[in-house]
Amino acid sequence: MDRIGLTQNYQSHCFLHSTTLHTQLSKASNFTPNFKNPTVITACMAAATSAVAPTATSFGFKNLMETVTIDVHKAEGRPLNVPLIAPFTIASSRLDKVENVAIRVELSNGCVGWGEAPILPFVTAEDQTTALAKAAEVCGFLKQSREMTLNLALTRIGDVLPGHEFASVRAGVEMALIDAAANSIGIPLWRLFGGVSNAISTDITIPIVSPMEASELASKYRKQGFKTLKLKVGKNLNGDIEVLQSIRAAHPDCLFILDANEGYTANEAIKVLEKLHEMNVTPVLFEQPVHRDDWEGLGHVSQIAKDKYGVSVAADESCRSLADAKKIVQESLADVINIKLAKVGVLGALEIIDLVRSSGLNLMIGGMVETRLAMGFAGHLAAGHGCFKFIDLDTPLLLAEDPVFGGYEASGPDYNFSNARGHGGFLHWENIA
Repeated sequence: MDRIGLTQNYQSHCFLHSTTLHTQLSKASNFTPNFKNPTVITACMAAATSAVAPTATSFGFKNLMETVTIDVHKAEGRPLNVPLIAPFTIASSRLDKVENVAIRVELSNGCVGWGEAPILPFVTAEDQTTALAKAAEVCGFLKQSREMTLNLALTRIGDVLPGHEFASVRAGVEMALIDAAANSIGIPLWRLFGGVSNAISTDITIPIVSPMEASELASKYRKQGFKTLKLKVGKNLNGDIEVLQSIRAAHPDCLFILDANEGYTANEAIKVLEKLHEMNVTPVLFEQPVHRDDWEGLGHVSQIAKDKYGVSVAADESCRSLADAKKIVQESLADVINIKLAKVGVLGALEIIDLVRSSGLNLMIGGMVETRLAMGFAGHLAAGHGCFKFIDLDTPLLLAEDPVFGGYEASGPDYNFSNARGHGGFLHWENIA
């Protein structure tokens, strides 16, 4: 069966289940079936699993957590290995191929959810072997558990896979369960996450490469419509400046994000900003300029960057928990917090979003090196919330193959999320090793 046929076959299975729920509710409550109206779908599907139907306008992720029950029939993690177009080098590591973990959860009602645990050496705490073992442990737990609310299931997963140590696996399992629950009621994730938008635009990353390679990539991405380039720096200060100059020549109108991935000292980071100022170049963002535990250095660079050069600084590796986010906010250590599901899990990310939005700081969403499964989930979250100033969800564009069927549609930097149930992406499981 070709890719289109597989997508249609997968979507029709859960559509039949959602239609059954809708029919049951129609008979019980005199609702008129109307699958063309997403708000009616929201109210109908929610009420089918709840004693009291919430209003269409109020039903969201919290309602999904509280009202939808799940009974896991099957759950499994498998290696998700995908080649890269070229090696992905950053200040702290080099990746020659993607070695993530795919998670598949099937509910007793037949609906399936998909997740991905991204693995990036020296950034995520898990390697693939550890991630597979922990995925097997939590999948076994889910299969043995009785029917429960989504909220309780996610809470128990957090108990089995606590903290940053297992955050990537936890995120993958959370994604799969949430996707399955959303599939079972026929609602796309971007609606459940707030419904602000069903589209986003991403930057694209240029890893640590030679000036000539950087120039070629910048020209390529310019032709594809990318307006913001994220440049990996932090290994060699003088080399970084040469690469910046070559990119500037190839794509003079682009906006710059610098990402040092902990590669500089505070003084080196400030020196980079001085050099860029001399070149009349102002980055829109300077991401993680210093080591994750150098809180003093992070705060110092943030102050100088903002006051002297008008550049915002983002905390990425420094923010691995809600406690880290609170420290950054309370001590004014950065202007932006970069949320990645693999660092804190889905529920952890939602907690940090609420904190940062109330603090006045800005939000960024990013990822490790991921397929369209994890990136699609993060994209739905970003589109639905509509509160992210910086969006860095580009890594599927760096892969030599796309193993994901369905999911969002991409045109250059622009991603569009349809009304497909859940996040809409899935794998041909038989082809996953």
